[in-house]
Amino acid sequence: MGGSGTLKAVLFDRDGTLVVDVPYNSDPQLVRPMDGALSALQKVRRAGLATGVVTNQSGVARGLLTLEQMHAVNQRVEQLLGPFDVWEFCPHGPEDGCDCRKPGPGMILAACRALGITPEEAAFVGDIGADMEAAAAAGARAVLVPTEVTRREEIEAAGSVAADLGRAVELLLSGALEEQDARV
Repeated sequence: MGGSGTLKAVLFDRDGTLVVDVPYNSDPQLVRPMDGALSALQKVRRAGLATGVVTNQSGVARGLLTLEQMHAVNQRVEQLLGPFDVWEFCPHGPEDGCDCRKPGPGMILAACRALGITPEEAAFVGDIGADMEAAAAAGARAVLVPTEVTRREEIEAAGSVAADLGRAVELLLSGALEEQDARV
C-alpha cells in the first residue's frame, strides 16, 4: 500500500462506486448515484482535496457503446455528482494489452499527472479487486467499498475496506489509512 504523502486528491471508480452499475451503460438517463455519493464527494471537496473519476469502459472496445455515448453518460455523472477535477477512462478491452486499463496503474498515474501531484498524494476508492490492484501498482492509497459483485477474496485481499462511500471518505480524511488494514 502506498500513501506516505499528504493526501491531495481522491479518485473514484465510476460504476459500482459513484453510480449504480448498469453494465455497458450507453444511456445517461440510467445514471443513478450510489447512496451517499454526493455527500461523500462534498466532504472531500470541503476538505480542499481534488476529485477525479477513473473508469474502465471496455464496452467501447466491445462495440456495445460508442465513445459519444460513454461521454454522454460521464457528462450525466458530472451533472449529478461533479464537478470533478479530472476524468480518466480506458475504452479498451481486456485483450488489448493497454497500459491504462485497471488493474494497470496507467489511468491513476495519468490522473495524478493532470492534477500535478504524485501517486503517494492520491487515494483511489473502488468496488473490485482490479481497483485495489491499480492503486497499489500506482503507489496510491486504496479503499475498497464492496458491493454485491465484489468477491470475498477481493475483500480479504484489500488493505482497507469501508462499508460505504461515506465511511471510505471518513477513513481517508481522518488519516486512519496510515494504520495497516483499516476496516470500517
